[in-house]
Amino acid sequence: MSSQTDPPPGRQRRATRATRARILQAARQELGRNPDSSLGDIAEAAGVARRTLYTHFAGRAALVEGLAREAAEAVRLAIAATRTSGPDPTSTLGTDLGSEPGADPTSALARFVLTLWPVGDCYRTLIDLAGRDLGPGQVREVLAPARETVAGILAEGRRQGVFHAAVPPGPLSSAIEAHLLTLLAAVNSGLWADDGTGAATAALIAAGVDGDTAAATVRRLHGAERLDRPDRPDRTHRNHGPTGPH
Repeated sequence: MSSQTDPPPGRQRRATRATRARILQAARQELGRNPDSSLGDIAEAAGVARRTLYTHFAGRAALVEGLAREAAEAVRLAIAATRTSGPDPTSTLGTDLGSEPGADPTSALARFVLTLWPVGDCYRTLIDLAGRDLGPGQVREVLAPARETVAGILAEGRRQGVFHAAVPPGPLSSAIEAHLLTLLAAVNSGLWADDGTGAATAALIAAGVDGDTAAATVRRLHGAERLDRPDRPDRTHRNHGPTGPH
């Protein structure tokens, strides 16, 4: 029987979810900064006692599994947002780009980077943990949708002649991923400030789009997204997160 001082169940559930989210955020920061971080380090960063951490996660393996699920959901939502964004009125393409109806390859790639950039820590931390806490097969499974989406966009852009053909879509997708992860590390370490526009422009240039077209495309899409989603988080200024490129 509950005492009169017990919080209402709804409030207690919200507090529990908030604590779990805070622990996952701290784990993402600490493990991204140092993969050898202990559960004590993570609990301290989250501002909770170790026993509180253990009520949510039985141990390091369970915590890393939680990060993997979080990363998978972040990637899924980013892809879904890319596919459901408003169509580009200047395009005549169909839906075979892994993006929204009406998107051209240039806009599709830029929008994908802009959408995924705010959750880049999830992506990067998962890759950092692949060698020690997660099997490579599990990491590939989580990240495959994002990689396949980009490879599909690059293949269509290559077919249309808007992206260069010097490198096949698969390897080029991997190269762009590595490039973006390095840029993300630069932001996290304070070497650079970016809200995703610089990263998206760099991705387009790496794919073979000329600089002026890349910058104009990103400016147009970013302006439209700011109007559609004014509360969307950005990575322009960061006071935490992993440091240094990997």
